[in-house]
Amino acid sequence: MKALILAGGYGTRLAAVAQNTPKPLLTIGSKTLIDYAVEKLKGYGQFSEVVVVTNNKFYENFVQWAKLHPELKIRVINDGTNTNEERLGSVGDLNYVWSKEKSPDDWLIIGGDNLFDQSLDAFMSFCASHKPAVTIGLYDIKDIKAATKFGVVGLDKSGKVITFQEKPEHPASSSIGMCLYYFPKETLGYIEEYRKESNTLDAAGSYIKWLSEKKNVYGFNFSGKWYDIGSIESLNEARAYFKV
Repeated sequence: MKALILAGGYGTRLAAVAQNTPKPLLTIGSKTLIDYAVEKLKGYGQFSEVVVVTNNKFYENFVQWAKLHPELKIRVINDGTNTNEERLGSVGDLNYVWSKEKSPDDWLIIGGDNLFDQSLDAFMSFCASHKPAVTIGLYDIKDIKAATKFGVVGLDKSGKVITFQEKPEHPASSSIGMCLYYFPKETLGYIEEYRKESNTLDAAGSYIKWLSEKKNVYGFNFSGKWYDIGSIESLNEARAYFKV
């Protein structure tokens, strides 16, 4: 099994504080944002490789960061884009990475701007028990108004996703997708089916919505703290919480 950290964005909403630093390399407490994700991966300990996909602008930044983790097998992939207008999007980057792999593997996908404090153990056990279905991480932000900015997810009693609203004007709940996905190797080909039907490979939420309507997708609810570092406000909130 491999892990993929999505770091292909240009951080335009954080330009005032990030400048030429990619969002996952911003410091929160004593560590960079991406280091928190790596700690989760190390804690679970079942990944043969950690892949980071980024763009041409920030490729060298991540290459230098990877050298700080000699204990891990980290591979940094350049998706070849240079500007926000050229970006492939999260699903585009997934497709870019998977199309270059020589053999299929199960993949855990983590958004590079994702910050949470619960371990991966229970999530990965849930994923294994529901293979070969896709599993996504969920979090209740307990704020209906704020849920309009995310993918809002409804589950049945078994944990199967039965509704997915991508950035809805009137959310059905405050349970949202947190850019954490488990794709068994049997599901990797779905992305080509999605591309042919939708003619796009941009937002992960749109892909998960499509998957939940066509295939079996399950959701696992995380507890503890979770932050989507997409604004200066959320960055400051995370820095206040993760002070150490």
